[in-house]
Amino acid sequence: MYTYMHNFPAFYSPYATGFTSPFTTGFMLALMPLLLVVALWTIAIKGYALWHAARGNQKWWFIALLVINTLGILEIVYLIWFRPNSSHSHHSHTPAHESSPQV
Repeated sequence: MYTYMHNFPAFYSPYATGFTSPFTTGFMLALMPLLLVVALWTIAIKGYALWHAARGNQKWWFIALLVINTLGILEIVYLIWFRPNSSHSHHSHTPAHESSPQV
């Protein structure tokens, strides 16, 4: 009997055996917590680095940090060596003058 899968190699067949083992599901379940931690770490450090790049008007760093995914390595390099100094804050630190209320 001729089937539609007759001429396909075994790795295309959903019925192929030998490519998985009984340990595959257990191995993947064991890796899920690690993948979750890595994903949360990447999102947190990327967001922090993107925030600093945006606040410092560093457009090219922002684009690079947004597009390139290095599991936090590029973000750490940026935050350590290329982040703008926090002394250049946009907020004025002058004290407010007290004035009497206007009646």
